[in-house]
Amino acid sequence: MPLCVKPVRPDDLHAFCVEAMLKAGMDRADADITAEVLVATDTWGTYTHGTKQLRPLLQSYRDGRMDLHAKPELVGQGASWATFDGHHSMPMPASVLAMTAAIDKAHQTGIAVATVRNSGHYGAAGYYAHLAARQDMIGLSFTNVDPCMAVPGSRGPVLGTNPIAYAVPAGDEPPVMLDIATSVVAASKVFALRDVGKPIPDGWLVNADGLPTTDPTGYPAVGALLPMAAHKGYGLALMVEILTGVLSGGAFGNGISSWGGGPVAPVSQSHTFIAIHIAAFEPVADFKRRMDELTRQIRSAPKAKGSDRIYLPGEMEHESRQRAIEDGMALPDHVMLRLQGMAEDLGLDLIRIYGQHAAGGATRKERHG
Repeated sequence: MPLCVKPVRPDDLHAFCVEAMLKAGMDRADADITAEVLVATDTWGTYTHGTKQLRPLLQSYRDGRMDLHAKPELVGQGASWATFDGHHSMPMPASVLAMTAAIDKAHQTGIAVATVRNSGHYGAAGYYAHLAARQDMIGLSFTNVDPCMAVPGSRGPVLGTNPIAYAVPAGDEPPVMLDIATSVVAASKVFALRDVGKPIPDGWLVNADGLPTTDPTGYPAVGALLPMAAHKGYGLALMVEILTGVLSGGAFGNGISSWGGGPVAPVSQSHTFIAIHIAAFEPVADFKRRMDELTRQIRSAPKAKGSDRIYLPGEMEHESRQRAIEDGMALPDHVMLRLQGMAEDLGLDLIRIYGQHAAGGATRKERHG
């Protein structure tokens, strides 16, 4: 039987996460930003990178990997660039701050880049790219990760999963958004199956000898993920490593400390955010009209046998969010297990994720017709 017995409203989940962070010692402003990032990710249906991540993030604070009282610091800037030191603070507020700086500078210069060093797991890369799209800009977001992925010719981990995300506004059509790991699959998806005792699909992992395996129980201590599309994924992962760790002055490669395992050391991931001001290139209305045209061209392409729809990147997430806001979310078991563990860590009652609905209150549809 699923652990989530009734839909969870995004605002109720947000409130529960803020309560947990306040109990852990964070200030409310940072807690609100962090909850917004994680809950929005859940509404997209990307449950591996949403509120499930809050418990290990708070554990990193207790372990000494992170400092929830620290604040990111602007350590350098120019007309179209900025560099921040996260000081091992909660990564979401630092990342929102950096992307906001890139957006503000891009308004003046057309394109801007902001980096963050000494940070941790910032959740879904696509969230930050989407912040730019909401401001009529094209947004890009990258982060490096401690090594957990093999590369062609290696037996063990060499690079992280190093995700790439972009988001592009449209007119009448939904924004186009892609958020992918440069590995075959994100490590969190391996953990999700491992945590519920299920095997993984073939082609995701290699074991200690560099041979394919469907057993995730030893990962990440043993074995490594594989890059997507072999050398192509490897090349993209290396690009992310350069744009984040090397460019920011932060840690890179095997110098990156893990945010959730291994020897206890301050987190040291790096992030990079790029904002492109569309109005500097052409009128925003014209761009959005052309994006709509491109979207409709792709969606209306001849369908393969057995296919009744072609999706644009981000379209499934857009529709998932609409459903979540209207009807709530049935959180997967692997998310509920993490939330329950966090509630136990902090002496909270998990039933609070249902807000007033836990006491039989009316649903949103019932309240508003």
